[in-house]
Amino acid sequence: MKSGQTLVLLLVFMTIAITVTTAAVVMIIVSSRSASALEQSQAAYSVAESGAENALLRILRDPSYAGETLTIGTGTATISATGADTKTILSVGSVGDFLRQVQVTASYIGGILTVTSWQEIF
Repeated sequence: MKSGQTLVLLLVFMTIAITVTTAAVVMIIVSSRSASALEQSQAAYSVAESGAENALLRILRDPSYAGETLTIGTGTATISATGADTKTILSVGSVGDFLRQVQVTASYIGGILTVTSWQEIF
């Protein structure tokens, strides 16, 4: 091999190595961002569920409970409770840029609270 061919071959291998390394770094960054977004979304759902559970406890103590805003960890739960005998609770959990909503339907008759529905609202 001539020295010029060796240099060209070395440049080709270096270009391939740099391309592979760059692709690996990009994949790591994308994966890290996706994992962070998933974690925040799950945290927002947990905050929404915590808000709904808090609302159920408040309704047991005070049937006229209408809602509130709670700080739970790094998130915020905004809770509204409507209805008389049948309560509809909407809890919106927010963490960062993520919002998740949980809706609970419960009846409160004769001092007995019965949850009839618990679902995430999209």
